[in-house]
Amino acid sequence: MQPLIAKTILAWFGGSAAVWTTCMLFFQIALLAGYFYSHVLVRKLNPRQQAIVHSTLLALAILLLPVIPGASWKPSGTENPTLRILALLAATVGLPYLLCSTTGPLVQAWYARERSGTPYRLFALSNLGSMLALLSYPVLVEPYLPGRTQAWIWSAAFVTFAILCAMLAWRAAAAPALTGTAPHSQDDPGGTLEPPPAAARKLLWIALAACPSLLMLAVTNHLTQDVAAIPFLWVLPLSIYLLSFILTFDARGWYVRNLFLVLLAPALGALAYLQWSESQDPGMRWTIGLMAAGLFVACMVCHGELALRKPAPSHLTSFYLMLSIGGALGGLFVGVVAPYLFNSYYEVAIGIALCGLLAWVVAVEEPGVRFQQSAISFSSICLLLGVLGLCFFLVRTMRDAVSGYMVAERNFYGALRIREQDKGQWEGYRSLLHGSINHGEQWTHPQRRRELLTYYCDDSGIGRAVRSMPAGPHKIGVLGLGAGTMAAFGKAGDEVRFYEINPLVPILARTQFTFVPDCPSRKEIVMGDGRLSLEREPSNQFDLLMMDAFSGDSIPVHLVTREAFEQYYRHLKPGGLIVIHISNKYLDLEPVLARVAAELKKPVRVFESDDDESGDCFGTTYVLFANQESRFNHPALATGRPIQARDNVAVWTDDYSNLFRILK
Repeated sequence: MQPLIAKTILAWFGGSAAVWTTCMLFFQIALLAGYFYSHVLVRKLNPRQQAIVHSTLLALAILLLPVIPGASWKPSGTENPTLRILALLAATVGLPYLLCSTTGPLVQAWYARERSGTPYRLFALSNLGSMLALLSYPVLVEPYLPGRTQAWIWSAAFVTFAILCAMLAWRAAAAPALTGTAPHSQDDPGGTLEPPPAAARKLLWIALAACPSLLMLAVTNHLTQDVAAIPFLWVLPLSIYLLSFILTFDARGWYVRNLFLVLLAPALGALAYLQWSESQDPGMRWTIGLMAAGLFVACMVCHGELALRKPAPSHLTSFYLMLSIGGALGGLFVGVVAPYLFNSYYEVAIGIALCGLLAWVVAVEEPGVRFQQSAISFSSICLLLGVLGLCFFLVRTMRDAVSGYMVAERNFYGALRIREQDKGQWEGYRSLLHGSINHGEQWTHPQRRRELLTYYCDDSGIGRAVRSMPAGPHKIGVLGLGAGTMAAFGKAGDEVRFYEINPLVPILARTQFTFVPDCPSRKEIVMGDGRLSLEREPSNQFDLLMMDAFSGDSIPVHLVTREAFEQYYRHLKPGGLIVIHISNKYLDLEPVLARVAAELKKPVRVFESDDDESGDCFGTTYVLFANQESRFNHPALATGRPIQARDNVAVWTDDYSNLFRILK
């Protein structure tokens, strides 16, 4: 459900990786609500009442199917995206997902009521099911099933689940309970009730659950801010998170305390090194591998210590409630607090520091020894000094992340920074960065401000497209504002219409760069997702429609589907051009666009340019679409080559895409 619904609404919110983080936040809050419901149900109602209430809610949830969000939830561009996504998910999948989340604690409580033995292995098995579903999604589900088909299959499976769950509830209600006031188990010998856990113990449960949740989401942000927001990079950290639950709560217990506490030091050190601005880039594969390994060790330590501290089954639902509170707090911090409080990505550093401090706490909390005594031993003091040294390094990395930048801002759509080199000199320039990706530069010397550089030089695809346009005035549409470089192509009498989803970008384009203020054309900036805005507008009859919208380093998927190009052509003059900027590190979008061109029977050419010797012009790849083949007869477009299709890449639609097939 999580990758399915996140991918469904990703297109509505600009393809931002924060969509996944916000979805995860919703599911963690729903999990907390489900565990609280389970706790109250088991504690306050008898087995028959439990069966009646739960069966009624399951029947009500069936009436709310299918789990397909309606078009009325599409944003207009002015709403708070976090609140909009949370409300959308609550209305679409809220009750079905909440009831799914109650299954673990309820089934374990019903099991413990009528059977001797520990029920905690069921928690490991439930997480194994979740992990297998997540890992199968990008490999077995996404490549072969359209989104709506996936939603209908899930809805049908939920009906089956609801019937089975209701049958289990009534079976548990009819079964005789074990003798005594509490279930017998190896954790609660003789059936005597274990004393209620103290407040300090509950707080430790919460902290040990919050830390891996925070790290999991922070690592996801780190991996997706500079790469495409693709389900694989969403699923990997979450699968590691679930795997640690499986291994630590399995009956055999795969958590070897002394081993993983020793491994935690290099794991946290590697994660901290990757946050350092002066660290050498090990490459995409090594970065993903190191981040995954570090996250796994940290999750094993936190969840392993939780498993060592799990209470008797008589306090099972209370234990799971604390775990869900911790998970929700981690999600709230990354999904809500960090984007609106911080000016850069600090969550991984904060998660590393928290994990180190928790490791010290659990290491000195020795059974049979007073905490105060063990905390002042030589080994514990050395460990604490090491953790404090790590925290000092992390504070430095957080400071270095924004040091030397004129502006550092962040919101739901990511972190934006502006730096200036050689101020006041002929070669001085200013850059706009989204994460580590360059989103435009401008010369700062007054005589050079309208000169084009980076991705927009004369030899680039967009430079050639502009030169090929007949005499003006022209109407130009641009999806994605960036530093506003496209405004430099506008002349007096022209109209340049920008579409931008991030509210920070127009502010920076107007105050830190001069392309837009200096443009003599009539210009307008339309806020909201570019494609959704085009869908709402009558035909603009653009002479040139430029698609230059990036989420990190890649174009959002919903902007390169067949339906998207149908909208682009609706807004294009018969002799106009659609220009798609596809330069990026990780995805080969050329075969995707080749399939779209073949589907729509439109002529298309690819224009590639190399880095120039000065470094002012970057190597680029542009794809140009037209209405007639003769449009490419212009001398400026003579260097275009035919586009290359691939047999294993099908046409992308709003209901189907497969990013695995186009990874470079």
